[in-house]
Amino acid sequence: MKLPSFTDRWPSALLYAWVSFGSIIGGLARYFVSLVLDTGPGFPFATLFINATGSMIIGFYATLTGPDGRVLARPEHRQFVMTGFCGGYTTFSAFSLETFRLFHGGLKWTALAYVAASVVCWLVSVWLGHMMASRYNRLKRS
Repeated sequence: MKLPSFTDRWPSALLYAWVSFGSIIGGLARYFVSLVLDTGPGFPFATLFINATGSMIIGFYATLTGPDGRVLARPEHRQFVMTGFCGGYTTFSAFSLETFRLFHGGLKWTALAYVAASVVCWLVSVWLGHMMASRYNRLKRS
């Protein structure tokens, strides 16, 4: 029995480049969206929107390019979008910090509303992206 080689177990440098490039684009997109949607102190609508749209993107792309999907995507393209872009774009660390600041600032009910709204919004967004891609996958090809 042959043991897997180092190159069989570790992604190629090209895959790291794809994920890195996706992270850069996702991070820049997050920054620009947060500038446009910044509402100041209070409920962090920008982060909620970013995480919801990121959840929809990953749900849509995972379904669209999955085994039963309509689009055949190379593994590095899936890693670019799902690990790189979505990982750079979504903001769980910002969500955590904003929740902590709301609690620490005495806005406990706002913090709880933010956590509840975020979780529901993210799950609905992933489901929505999945449903959109599933419908698209069922369309007749031309």
